[in-house]
Amino acid sequence: MDSPFLIRQLGETLAAPESGKLSQVLVDDEHAKVMLMAFAAGAGLPEHVSPLPAILQIVHGEAELTVGDQAVAGRPGTWIRMAPNTPHSILARTPVHLLLALLK
Repeated sequence: MDSPFLIRQLGETLAAPESGKLSQVLVDDEHAKVMLMAFAAGAGLPEHVSPLPAILQIVHGEAELTVGDQAVAGRPGTWIRMAPNTPHSILARTPVHLLLALLK
């Protein structure tokens, strides 16, 4: 990165897909990997874990999330911090944009 900062308008960065999911890496450096993910309604990710600490934030839309054994109604502004190896899943109820940061 040539500049000491990066500005993105997340709503304009990645269009919601008509089916499935899309993702775009915004940052990948020695400190973090940050991705913007977009899900069509009905799409999602089955339960999985990350070996790194992670922060997830819903930017747009509504989703059913599970974190560990807790169900969470995800909506704009939902923010979740997860320790490494925390099981989690997502099912988009509407088109969803979320920001995922993996902390290295």
